[in-house]
Amino acid sequence: MQKMICEASRAIGVELTEGQTQQFVRYAELLIEWNQKFNLTAITNIEGIATKHFADSLTLVPVLNGLIADLQQNHQFEVQQMLDLGTGAGFPGLPIKIVLPNLKVTLMDSTGKKVMFCQTVIDDLKLSGIRALNGRAEEAAHDPLHREKYDLVVARAVAPLVTLVEYLLPFVRVGGLCVAMKGSDSEAELAQAQGAISKLGGSVAVLHPIQLPNSNDKRALIVIHKIANVKPQYPRQGGAPRNKPLK
Repeated sequence: MQKMICEASRAIGVELTEGQTQQFVRYAELLIEWNQKFNLTAITNIEGIATKHFADSLTLVPVLNGLIADLQQNHQFEVQQMLDLGTGAGFPGLPIKIVLPNLKVTLMDSTGKKVMFCQTVIDDLKLSGIRALNGRAEEAAHDPLHREKYDLVVARAVAPLVTLVEYLLPFVRVGGLCVAMKGSDSEAELAQAQGAISKLGGSVAVLHPIQLPNSNDKRALIVIHKIANVKPQYPRQGGAPRNKPLK
């Protein structure tokens, strides 16, 4: 298990320390154990966990390191607070926290059992500077404790991009970033979402192609810069972002 996790991470440009590797091994053990009682993930074999959960989550790290360095150098903007929206079983937020321990991370999901699992991993691995919260984007984004409070907001497999940006951008402070992890249709999704991105205070997005190890799946990270405050009515309530996406 340890070798498989290290090789998968190394293949996407992330070298794990011995301590980080042991944390990922324990994370995988907890995921397999909990999945016997709760439906946290359809991927239950160690190879799938190492590649499609851990390595996939860590594809953000090289891109984030470059983006963070650019913001700090050119805009005097320090990235400290990250929100992982719709985290599920902790992806990508927990793997990112393990590899970037100085980043303060909030994991948010609307399903209580998944939040409980994330908190169990946090406690078991003795991680600090990270919390797991039960909440819905449509409500939490209107809460002053969360609205435009995060330097970086990420999401993986939550919704089509034209819907997702209405959930993500209200959490991002002006000058910050949101990153959507998307699949093979990322270019089409980005084209469809350009109008919504503009309405929600975002700038033209950049697409970073990603290749997972031992996989032909096409992946991409879509990076959006927040350049203006979001109007108070967004995100809309009652399923409107999904049912009537912005144009």
